[in-house]
Amino acid sequence: MSRHSDLTAPAPGDDIRANTVLPALREEIELHTEDGLTLVGELALPLDTEPAATLIMLHPLPTHGGFMDSHVYRKASLRLPALADLAVLRFNTRGTSSPRGTSEGSFDEGVGERYDLEAAVRFALERGLPDLWLVGWSFGTELVLKYGSSEEVASAVKGAVLLSPPLHRADDDDLRRWAASSLPLRVLVPEHDDYLQGPEARRRFSLIPQAEVIEVPEAKHLWVGERFVRICLDRITEKALGLPQVELPSAVPPL
Repeated sequence: MSRHSDLTAPAPGDDIRANTVLPALREEIELHTEDGLTLVGELALPLDTEPAATLIMLHPLPTHGGFMDSHVYRKASLRLPALADLAVLRFNTRGTSSPRGTSEGSFDEGVGERYDLEAAVRFALERGLPDLWLVGWSFGTELVLKYGSSEEVASAVKGAVLLSPPLHRADDDDLRRWAASSLPLRVLVPEHDDYLQGPEARRRFSLIPQAEVIEVPEAKHLWVGERFVRICLDRITEKALGLPQVELPSAVPPL
């Protein structure tokens, strides 16, 4: 396990690009599940201040290329500690590999992954991280909806943000359980999503009175393109910080 700050950074005023790395404390971490697995991950923290809130990121489907470095999540970790004072906790679910390493176990169709989500929440609590928010993308949204309303998790988190929910594994009973939890939920639905688009998303999520469904014009399931990444990060930051509107800088600020 290592902990370090980035020693080099782009100059103030430079455009923030896909590979821009802003200053943060970045720590390689391990999570330990109740069923005995070790998962690999990273915690990125603001460099010179305590985090204002914490994002726990659940990645897309690992059998289709999803992992902790899926591009929106990687950019969140590279930017949000510096731009929004957010802690970003990313990890590989069981059996998933990335440059950080491979988590133990094997893909379990979203069943055993319950323990992975719970391990991440326990880690954040043990570290004393503030205001935990779950962020799910695609397969990750299924884990949030199925297990985020469990007593152990729901009592620890402030709410969740979903990107491109397919609602394949999560069913209406899961949505009703989330509704009963009263936890806030923001749902970003791409206009051209491959699995669930605006009208059907609004119908399905109507089971959760507190759900806020935001349709994003021209976006697709994978949020490819800097414009769509910025929309995701702005809308996530708004929810985590409780702000009515956020437009994160497009250029490197004085740091």
